[in-house]
Amino acid sequence: MHLSCKLALMMMVFVCVTAQQGNYRRPTRVGVTCCKEVSRGRIPPDIKLTAYKHQPALSPCVDAIIFYAEKERYCTDPKARWIQNRLQGLKELND
Repeated sequence: MHLSCKLALMMMVFVCVTAQQGNYRRPTRVGVTCCKEVSRGRIPPDIKLTAYKHQPALSPCVDAIIFYAEKERYCTDPKARWIQNRLQGLKELND
């Protein structure tokens, strides 16, 4: 192979490699947004709940029922006695 052919081939490889790196996207960071602790306290009846979701325990997250209101969410202990009454009529959210 002539020197000019080798140089041309090396330049083509270099261009292909650098072009591929330009298309590479780093993975985006995902923050953990889950309940890391729960409350057994009752949610006041005047707070209008819209939906709920069961969150399984998967560290750092804990087993919880997450109640959703218009602007807030409440991390509650699924074993609390009052939970079943508040679940009635609410839409369950699934991931």
